[in-house]
Amino acid sequence: MGKRALQAGAVLVLVVLFTGVLILGGGGPGQNACAAVSADTAKAETAPAVEGYSGDQLVNAAAIMNAGAALGVNAKGQTIGVMTAMGESTLRNIEYGDTAGPDSRGLFQQRDTWGTLQDRMNPTKAATFFFERLVEVPNWETLTPTEAAHRVQINADPNHYTRFYEAAEKVVTTLAGGGDAACASTSVGGNAQDLAKGLTAKIDAGQITGLSPDHLREIRWIAEGKVVPNCGIDTRILQVITVTANTFEQVGISDINRLCTGQRPGAGSASMHVINGGGHAVDYYSLDRIPVTGADANSMKLLKILDPLMADGSGFGQSQCREAAGLTFPMQTPEFEDACNHFHVQVDGNGNQPMKLTNVS
Repeated sequence: MGKRALQAGAVLVLVVLFTGVLILGGGGPGQNACAAVSADTAKAETAPAVEGYSGDQLVNAAAIMNAGAALGVNAKGQTIGVMTAMGESTLRNIEYGDTAGPDSRGLFQQRDTWGTLQDRMNPTKAATFFFERLVEVPNWETLTPTEAAHRVQINADPNHYTRFYEAAEKVVTTLAGGGDAACASTSVGGNAQDLAKGLTAKIDAGQITGLSPDHLREIRWIAEGKVVPNCGIDTRILQVITVTANTFEQVGISDINRLCTGQRPGAGSASMHVINGGGHAVDYYSLDRIPVTGADANSMKLLKILDPLMADGSGFGQSQCREAAGLTFPMQTPEFEDACNHFHVQVDGNGNQPMKLTNVS
């Protein structure tokens, strides 16, 4: 390893052997396998530059994403893979190493202990090697992207990849056709306890945080199989929170079941936080450690992901906040006014219409 961004080198042109979107489920608990590349080689080679990457570089990024999807690796993991190759080779399939690793080769600058030279110079094989090791890193999804990559690459500088992550996100989103919704909709199960267990792991890792009164304990009780009166959570809301936690590095939750805590702000007893046992809504106070308003960039990203997935009868709050910001757009899910100091998502507490998710177990 130890490879820094290189501007020159031989390029091996990858022939992408598919033309449609590939959506693969699986990948284990808590993982969200997502749509891979939808462009063929010609389209990738002629696509406009993304963050300075173009042509064969985007073709190589496509190969990385699809290798991850084939192993059930989620959108975050695929982004980490692209980020790592950016940091090792600028997404160019180089056929030489450096002083620290004279035998390093390919997109990930893998040394001869990783595999044959032929495999290391094959973008799909090289990416597969990377992802096979990534998923073996304990709690890799809760690590910072650069730390997760470092655990695989053992780079001299564990922070080396940090500066490439934002560009990797843009490349992945572009090549997936802006497919956040497709990514978020796969491999979200329908078992409440399993969902709660996955979310509890993210709480313990600090990815999901709460306020006072504590609503995260409601998730913990479900994970433990406890039935606490007036403290349940609608399975569909657990699915919403899971999609959110699979989308953002950090999720701040302020409210779930207000019957459990005795709160009655806003809509009072008519709130989906309260009616019919409560727990049919979730309020977010921050996403990626940035306070939300329902009209901020992260709220809008989540809204666009969730909108096509929501069950009939669902709703989003903060409609007037988005209208004031000029952020209205056609949606399938009804909106309503709510305070602009959080983002409210609810399902119909009087119905049981399912979420519009794919690959639900």
